[in-house]
Amino acid sequence: MRNVTLAALQMACTPDRETNLSAMERLVREAAGRGADIVLPQELFEYPYFCQDEAPDLLLRAQAAEGHPAIVRMQALAAELGIVIPVSFYELAGQARFNSIAVIDADGRNLGVYRKSHIPQGSGYQEKYYFSPGDTGFRVWDTKAGRIGVGICWDQWFPETARAMALMGAEMLFFPTAIGSELLDPDWDSAAHWQRVMQGHAGANLMPLVASNRIGAEPGRCGTELVFYGSSFIADATGAKVAEANRTEETVLAATFDLDALAALRASWGVFRDRRPDLYGPIATLDGAGGGAGRRGQEVAP
Repeated sequence: MRNVTLAALQMACTPDRETNLSAMERLVREAAGRGADIVLPQELFEYPYFCQDEAPDLLLRAQAAEGHPAIVRMQALAAELGIVIPVSFYELAGQARFNSIAVIDADGRNLGVYRKSHIPQGSGYQEKYYFSPGDTGFRVWDTKAGRIGVGICWDQWFPETARAMALMGAEMLFFPTAIGSELLDPDWDSAAHWQRVMQGHAGANLMPLVASNRIGAEPGRCGTELVFYGSSFIADATGAKVAEANRTEETVLAATFDLDALAALRASWGVFRDRRPDLYGPIATLDGAGGGAGRRGQEVAP
């Protein structure tokens, strides 16, 4: 038996970085007090979500991973509490900027960085202005609490993200997020859809999944406003939600899983045994015209 307790955090962000770091530290401590081994803060928690507008001065918020204030603070906290913390941060690397995660192990070491692979672009979510597409590829890490895979927000809408990390040996999946209202359609509420997509990742890969979102209304520079809908949750290996936050309140969620029992479940279920990579060529293309039997079947169809 290898029990692990996973925690999801959600909070509102203020314009002041120090206030946000202190609030996040308080929530991390609360999660650790409830027995959490791995604690997931939300995406880009140092500031309000700054990608609503294209503002050149906000590009200057990016900082190198080495010595980054959020990472340094969470490293000290992880070492003190003996917990794992995937830390979202705005990374400067040479002349490039990335939306990144530093995985901090329970002894405070930074095990490495994952850079967000899928970068969205839309009204209120203008991330292509701020971030280059990640160049790390999907990654997994052996932490004190188990082998984890971490994607970032828009990554969660692509089943390939979760499956790739599962194939690389992840035992648990984590998705820090910043998602809320849509400026072009205020009546469009994607919260339930957002949850169901990730519940599918958990169920399809037979492993727990943790998603942390922010809450609150955040103004943009040009008179816009996004309202983040929280709804952070933890799903079990069947995709069922076992813990869920509401849309408006600061929350710490926690759930415990037996990783050995889940490994046995994955082995017995057969979804990885019965995979057919030789048929999946179209997935590796943008237009679906990849090689393998799928393409040959299209060519001979009447």
